[in-house]
Amino acid sequence: MNTLRTFLIFLFLAAALQGPAQADYPYSADIRKFRDMDLVAMPPSDAILFAGSSSFTMWTDVQAYFPGYAIINRGFGGSTLLDQIHYAEDIYKPYFPCQIIIYCGENDLAYNDTVTGMTVEKRFEELFGIIRGYSPKAKITYVSMKPSPSRWHLSGKMQEGNTAIKEFLAGQPNTSFVDVWDRMLNGQGEPDAALFLDDMLHMNPRGYAIWQEAIQPELIKK
Repeated sequence: MNTLRTFLIFLFLAAALQGPAQADYPYSADIRKFRDMDLVAMPPSDAILFAGSSSFTMWTDVQAYFPGYAIINRGFGGSTLLDQIHYAEDIYKPYFPCQIIIYCGENDLAYNDTVTGMTVEKRFEELFGIIRGYSPKAKITYVSMKPSPSRWHLSGKMQEGNTAIKEFLAGQPNTSFVDVWDRMLNGQGEPDAALFLDDMLHMNPRGYAIWQEAIQPELIKK
């Protein structure tokens, strides 16, 4: 009996040391879905990888906005940059893209009041370094955090983060920064509600058309 008890304690301690199972981490179902999709049909290498949070997750017809380009969309859930870092090996490593377009950071601010624009920039720097390790020759493009009406109270932090990320990328080769902020404001300098769904967070086709216009000049043509 003592031997069995000792064995069970050993198993418990071993499991505890391993930490929470990957399946318990947020968005693990999204990542499994991507893996299953890749098993059925692996996307081509040298494509353009869109990665980030729900503004990309919900851009399900992104390929139609950029005809003539091979697009891989791996936006997932309402992810933060910390989630992007956690799943970087699953999202950024497998595809060998010629370019990576990233939209993320807005949720970092919305989910935690203590997060600042500079926190977002530092998290982006960490993610950038990881991606560079996987894809040293890929062009990395960051789409600025957008002025969502439901998160307008965070506008100062968002603009701080956007400015810091833009300045960081200016010192990095083979990168670009796509600024959608001003394009999405109305004549009063406030978010244009006509570009958003009823939740005043996610965009409708008019909003995505603005993103298309802003992103298109930065895409690598193969």
